[in-house]
Amino acid sequence: MYESVTYEQLLERMLKKALEINGKLDAREGSLIWLGQAPAAVELQNLYIALDMVLNETFADTASRDYLILRAAERGLSPRKATPAILEMTITPATLPLEIGERFSIGELNYYVSKELESGKYEITCEKAGEAGNDYTGTMIPIEYVEGLETCTVTALLVPGEDEEDTEVFRKRYFDGLNAKAFGGNRTDYLEKINAISGVGGVKVYRAWNGDILPAALLPPDGTEEWVEQASAPALVKEWLKTVFAAADNRKLTVGGAVKVVIIDSTFSAPSEALIDLVQTAVDPIENAGEGVGTAPIGHVVTVKGVLDETVDLAFDVTYQNEWDWEAVKPYVLDAINGYFKELAETWADQKESLVVRISQLESRILRVSGILDISNTTINEEAANYPLPLDHIPVLGAVVARGL
Repeated sequence: MYESVTYEQLLERMLKKALEINGKLDAREGSLIWLGQAPAAVELQNLYIALDMVLNETFADTASRDYLILRAAERGLSPRKATPAILEMTITPATLPLEIGERFSIGELNYYVSKELESGKYEITCEKAGEAGNDYTGTMIPIEYVEGLETCTVTALLVPGEDEEDTEVFRKRYFDGLNAKAFGGNRTDYLEKINAISGVGGVKVYRAWNGDILPAALLPPDGTEEWVEQASAPALVKEWLKTVFAAADNRKLTVGGAVKVVIIDSTFSAPSEALIDLVQTAVDPIENAGEGVGTAPIGHVVTVKGVLDETVDLAFDVTYQNEWDWEAVKPYVLDAINGYFKELAETWADQKESLVVRISQLESRILRVSGILDISNTTINEEAANYPLPLDHIPVLGAVVARGL
């Protein structure tokens, strides 16, 4: 706002004002009046610079991180902290017990045993929070000698670690909170609370996802009560039948209040069962479904699912530049394709329709690879057409056939 106010302008205005009072004053550079006004003009310019900074830091759209945090705190918001990665470790012999807290290293990172999953399988948590813990390609080594331990390997990423929330992502969340109010189990409430769970990278919420069932179809027909009384079934099953009949007969069964939540993990891959269970427990524990024990309101029965992988096979004709062949360009082509697939996965949560793998996008990315002169006759899953994925599926690269020309 005050960018145009400079030292030269300020000094000129001050000298002009002095000459208006006494036109006989010597106002040339180095004169007494000039020496008296110049330092003050410098300080006034610094003041205007500070005022400009204050204005920028006052408003959330221009504030730096520290002042954005202060502004967001007025609405009870703060940047999401970094969270550690949780991996699955398998050991042999499977009968060997490990103590909770037993430490292992992978490369430069250390992990500790945080939970026993089953015989021979343990949950290990990275001691350093952030995405770095998601990379478990190194060799796993126990930090202290474990008697009887033969092998220990990481077999899965259960809950991806996340870095501290980026400033611009936090800024967007702040403005999203102003534009859409999270309240009482509305869509925004679900999105806000589930996205805040460590390891979740995106969410889709489907209201009354069993809405294709007519409410009248849930009313029991004549003779149902007699059949339930006479049914030959185990005691627990018969008790369940009576409960369901009583609910239906009293019009307590409804297709409303049923919510389906689909998640993707923070690496934009299909989530592990451990992450799905974590979200299910946080939102609406299965054993207390609909009771409001989690973040979901009373009466909302929530089912949490994960996005599914859809294998995509590709084939194309390639013309290479001189002294290049498929083996030379293959790693870079695969990186380009996987990069495109990750871009699609990153947009999944914001798309109302299913994702589409497009031939034009594939070819344009492959053409950027050094060594590739031309590409043609591209097919996706043996079809020379764009490939719409099933709803709530993300693409995963399958076989790649490059026909050299």
